[in-house]
Amino acid sequence: MRDGKVLQRRFTIVEGWTFRDLRAALAKVPQLQQKTAGMDAAALMAELGYPGQHPEGRFLPETYAWVRGDSDLDLLRRAHAAMDKALEAAWQARASGLPLRSADEALVLASIVEKETGVADERPRIAGVFVRRLQAGMRLQTDPTVIYGLGERYAGNIRRADLAADTPYNTYIRDGLPPTPIAMPGKAALHAATHPEPGDALYFVAVGDGSGRHVFSRSLDEHNAAVAAYLQRLRAQRQATAQEAVRR
Repeated sequence: MRDGKVLQRRFTIVEGWTFRDLRAALAKVPQLQQKTAGMDAAALMAELGYPGQHPEGRFLPETYAWVRGDSDLDLLRRAHAAMDKALEAAWQARASGLPLRSADEALVLASIVEKETGVADERPRIAGVFVRRLQAGMRLQTDPTVIYGLGERYAGNIRRADLAADTPYNTYIRDGLPPTPIAMPGKAALHAATHPEPGDALYFVAVGDGSGRHVFSRSLDEHNAAVAAYLQRLRAQRQATAQEAVRR
């Protein structure tokens, strides 16, 4: 008290969280004043000074220090301002020739990249695939957008029927980018979306070895072969797990 020091606490917004995840995490911090409890998303954004803005993707994943007396609204306001600053910086320094009309579209693309991979050096490669698809008029066909569009209907596995579900976020049946971000992208994903890696790959699929990495392909034939290899590896892993369970 004599020195005027206060106890600082920390709250981390995790890359790839959705707005729902963020609100749930904030609600679990007992020392934080809960001023947004009972507010819907529209009311919350209006309280922040951004009426009509969709909240998804608008809060920068970082660790924020706070002290007793601060509220969830204070943290959200700081995270929103941080995302505005990071997005503007990425957009102003963007590579030339991108098929993106605005910083908001870059934010949407960055959110997809964030959900597609947690491997740092793959983000620009995956962004490059999506940029080339947009330039060629191909659909993005990315599972995370389908999952986001399903919301609470998502049961944990993508089914064939899910890929045909008519939502604004289903990039298997709709052209271009989805209408809003699908998660909170970090600075690395923002940089990848505005500085995609050049190349000729138009497809990618998970390796399936637990590394989180992907196989990138130039043609549909190459991609189909990579998918077949992934499914074969997945079946082998499941068989090995089943055999281990029997032995136990």
